[in-house]
Amino acid sequence: MDVKKTFLNGFIKEEVYIEQLEGFETFDRESHVCRLKRALYGLKQAPRAWYTKIKNYITELGFTKSEVYENIYPIVVEGKLLINFYKRI
Repeated sequence: MDVKKTFLNGFIKEEVYIEQLEGFETFDRESHVCRLKRALYGLKQAPRAWYTKIKNYITELGFTKSEVYENIYPIVVEGKLLINFYKRI
């Protein structure tokens, strides 16, 4: 699992704008900014966006969040207990 790139997959709910990146400027719109739809590595919202995405995916698979430990999602399949654990960053 590539942890550095996982932050690039989270959608952000807040409106976040950045200046045009060097080398990617639109020359007839130098004063314009870019609105982010997904989290960038280093963005303050990136860990929360990733956590929300992985939490939604795990619960769609049928796992339920533990009432005691926030990072543990257990499920019983064919009489066997499976536990999904991840470390929240």
